[in-house]
Amino acid sequence: MKKNMGSVDRIIRVLIAVVLGVLYSTETISGTLGIVLLVLAVVFVMTSLISFCPLYAPFGIKTCSIKEKK
Repeated sequence: MKKNMGSVDRIIRVLIAVVLGVLYSTETISGTLGIVLLVLAVVFVMTSLISFCPLYAPFGIKTCSIKEKK
């Protein structure tokens, strides 16, 4: 897998995951919606750790900087 996520994208995803985790732990969101958002938070953290988003690939989206080969 080639990287397709830049550092800003990764930071934003981790921050969203932290916010969702805090909202779930303080029971601001609960029930089925809370579980779905918690799973989404885990997916955000995992994709930011590996710097690859499977949803970006079919659309050809890359938020990382392109390094030129010499």
